[in-house]
Amino acid sequence: MTSMAMMTLPKILTGPQELSVEGPKVLYTFDLFGLKINFTETIILEWIVMALILGACFFLTRNLKIKAVSKRQAIAEMAVEAITNLVRDTMGKRWLWFTPYIATIFCFSIFGSLISLLGVRAVTSDFSVLLTWSAITFILITWTKIKYGGIGGYLKGFTDPIPVMLPINILSEVATPTAMALRHFGNIAGGSIIMGLVYYGLASLSRMIHLQVPVLTVGIPAVLSLYFDLFSDFMQAFIFIMLTMVFISNAGPAEDEAA
Repeated sequence: MTSMAMMTLPKILTGPQELSVEGPKVLYTFDLFGLKINFTETIILEWIVMALILGACFFLTRNLKIKAVSKRQAIAEMAVEAITNLVRDTMGKRWLWFTPYIATIFCFSIFGSLISLLGVRAVTSDFSVLLTWSAITFILITWTKIKYGGIGGYLKGFTDPIPVMLPINILSEVATPTAMALRHFGNIAGGSIIMGLVYYGLASLSRMIHLQVPVLTVGIPAVLSLYFDLFSDFMQAFIFIMLTMVFISNAGPAEDEAA
């Protein structure tokens, strides 16, 4: 989450006059059917995150046994059981087939945020990433409504409870994925900016009291990082998957009705 702060830290140490906040770096630009496509650092970082997740999965699941399981396997089983129980308790038994999707989003969000601890930009600080996740969730919500209510029932839902509500219902439908993306992005990007300001302010204070080395930028940011880089990242990932599960399950009938 502190990727922006980390990237501006060298400038802060040399005495900058201002603190700048920029988007992901564009590495290459090409045209596709007249459209300008930017190849940004986020794409590379996403592949790194995917490699880390695959590596963790391979490490935790290799050499599985039925008896005398290793600590590594025990951790993997606990993680699978935890996410399965979360999906069952939140969505119901008939939605358990959504568990891999929910687990993927959660892991990608956690790894994508914590990668900033390596001194690079957090993947989740790119709004396009969160908007893509929200768009997939929106497609799943729409698919669920059509599956259980049909095309006619889905379209009729826009006029409930009265036809005059049509514009508001359409706006509400579009606002769902947008709000999910903005909520996650706002917290991650906001934390990055706050940490950047903390580094900048402490470095300036060190110069004011004539310290040759800005030692104030070492201890205090580390304490704040426990919140912005750990607690907040896990919390935002959890909120995102909870909203995903609630919206998708609410798009279908209640479990007793489906039975």
